[in-house]
Amino acid sequence: MEKFFREETEDSPEIIFDPEGGVFKISKISVPENALDFYKPVLDWIKQYAEEPNVQTQFDFDLEYVNTASSKQIIQIILLLQKVAEKGDVKVRWYYESIDEDMRTLGARYKKLVNVPFELVEIDE
Repeated sequence: MEKFFREETEDSPEIIFDPEGGVFKISKISVPENALDFYKPVLDWIKQYAEEPNVQTQFDFDLEYVNTASSKQIIQIILLLQKVAEKGDVKVRWYYESIDEDMRTLGARYKKLVNVPFELVEIDE
């Protein structure tokens, strides 16, 4: 499967999905003007990946901030990872800065939504 890459912009995150390299990461800030349009190709890629995933998939979220519209799309991504888990091992890591209670709480909410290993990773900044 082809690699999926989106470079970060002022209002959208960097996205790297590289099955061959084993890298699946969304990072930086997610406040795109139209989150549905922005995340549609991301969701489509994950749906296709779920058909024949790697034996192990580690999915990292290292987001500094997300708006409400992005949060709804990230929920869809996390729910799709359950589909990936039907055919392989999946682990989600949600990174948050130690002083960012909002991002920690958001990760904890997402963790409750899925039945895949989901680790909250505190980083000191």
